[in-house]
Amino acid sequence: MTFQRLLPFLSLFIITTLLTACGSESQQQEEEAAILPAEGMWRGVLKTEPETIPFQFTLTKATGSTYKVELVNGEERIETEATLTPGDSLIIPMHIFDTSLEAVLTGEGHMEGIFVKNYLDNYEIAFEAEAGVDERFVRQTDPSGMPQGKYAVTFTEENGETYEAVGVFESTGDELSGTFLTTTGDYRYLQGTMAGDKLLLSAFDGEHAFLFTGKVSGDSLTDGHFYSGRHYHATWTGAKDAEASLPEPESLTYLKEGYDQIAFTFPDLQGDMVTLEDQRFDNKVVILQLFGTWCPNCMDETKYLAEWYTENQDRGVEILGLAYEKKADFEYAKNRVKKMTQRMDVPYDFVIAGTSDKKEAAKTLPMLNHVMSFPTTIFIDRQGRVRRIHTGFSGPGTGEYFERWKEDFNRFMDKLIAEEKS
Repeated sequence: MTFQRLLPFLSLFIITTLLTACGSESQQQEEEAAILPAEGMWRGVLKTEPETIPFQFTLTKATGSTYKVELVNGEERIETEATLTPGDSLIIPMHIFDTSLEAVLTGEGHMEGIFVKNYLDNYEIAFEAEAGVDERFVRQTDPSGMPQGKYAVTFTEENGETYEAVGVFESTGDELSGTFLTTTGDYRYLQGTMAGDKLLLSAFDGEHAFLFTGKVSGDSLTDGHFYSGRHYHATWTGAKDAEASLPEPESLTYLKEGYDQIAFTFPDLQGDMVTLEDQRFDNKVVILQLFGTWCPNCMDETKYLAEWYTENQDRGVEILGLAYEKKADFEYAKNRVKKMTQRMDVPYDFVIAGTSDKKEAAKTLPMLNHVMSFPTTIFIDRQGRVRRIHTGFSGPGTGEYFERWKEDFNRFMDKLIAEEKS
């Protein structure tokens, strides 16, 4: 199947070689004849319309036909592996996500192929990549006034609906980094620069591909465009504002009137039913994490919670992940979650709660006013009462916001853990 998907990208030379190769040729000879990809930094371009989305990754030889790959977004490095197969095909599964880059090497420093979301029918984006290119964006003109600090931003979708965000930017020399915080999460590590007065930022984490462009005029950001994946497009504007803020994340998702507890029955990864009435949760502080393996913000939260739980699980606390996956198929969802827990070394348990459709997810927890975001984190005290519901997550790409969240999380958990069951 991989060969068929990559066939359009094979050069005439490679096609001819494959078709005329002798069946008796040894595996060693095939390996010796293969093109080996250059090690080091690569610059890729996802060929979306109307703007292409650049990204960066590194390749390092591991063992045999395996290569270590790191997706690069500013300070972030996301590790995965690539396999070089006969026919000079390079297959790069995207770590915990059900996606992959599938390419053909047309030279040691060049590849062409497709980005595939395996859980969707016919979701493919053509890409190409070149080795030895350190710049994410190819600048035509020298940068001018870089945005710095905090901005109040409004995004407008193509249907006219708007949503607010806080843009935070940092520049060093001609390098620009930052992110946008929204009520449902942040756009993680964005990396780029300026070309004249034009802002250029992008990110590719293996699941989502983002491109932000705009013009900087003094303290204003104008003519902003946001592109994501194959089709999504929104416009945006911003103004420098040191007091820019969003609604409190604890105010957005709440229990409907008449409820003070969460109740559910979901299967764990072994198919056994789990409820909060189970003995292991008795007299424990419980964190419920509404989560999906397709969700980069969830990945950020899980990394933090896994480390925190390892250090604090003996204090009378449990974390349970409620997984909402892309397919309503238990085996598919179970395998996605199992891969994630093994890859990220997550020590707490997960149940399969439903699908990633937010309206359908809300039906599984009818005591909530809605499911607005993945992740959503529910804090339950020793009496089984819901004490806080936190919508979204401000991850490490948000800098000071992430540090504030960690401080608040630890203060609140210390308080809950210290309380005795009445």
